[in-house]
Amino acid sequence: MSVRVYVGLGSNVQREAMIREAVAILRDRFGEIELSPVYNSAAVGFDGSDFLNLVAGFDTDLDVAAVAAIFREIEDRLGRDRSLPKFASRPIDLDILTYGDLILDLPGIRVPRPEILENAFVLRPLQDIAPEGSHPETGESYAVLWSRMAPDAPRLELYPVDF
Repeated sequence: MSVRVYVGLGSNVQREAMIREAVAILRDRFGEIELSPVYNSAAVGFDGSDFLNLVAGFDTDLDVAAVAAIFREIEDRLGRDRSLPKFASRPIDLDILTYGDLILDLPGIRVPRPEILENAFVLRPLQDIAPEGSHPETGESYAVLWSRMAPDAPRLELYPVDF
């Protein structure tokens, strides 16, 4: 049975090249994917270069652990250094934001990702791509969640990237 997955992508090292490469690999692995606009946002949790962030959506028959393993493989292939602190510069970060309506909290896999409700650079592109989608825990649409967050959210700048 096919499940809709939303993944957050972020990069602040060779940003455009890494985002393009990650999207190309996701298309190769999962077929047709839907992409949100790309946003430029300040680093959160550390002093670093700005990030490019977007959300991709696709359908898959793979279980959540297999999808997470593929994302780790892509991150490794694109030069992610796992010895660095959690909040550090990185060529690519791929996070499963939602996996259907699954609610799961295991070491290394937590869906939905708490960052959906915490960070504008996650929620804004998610609501761009799936405004009527509902958060698995709150049941609220991403558009409603964004409308609440937007007035106090850090400024996000649209950043044109050709895919």
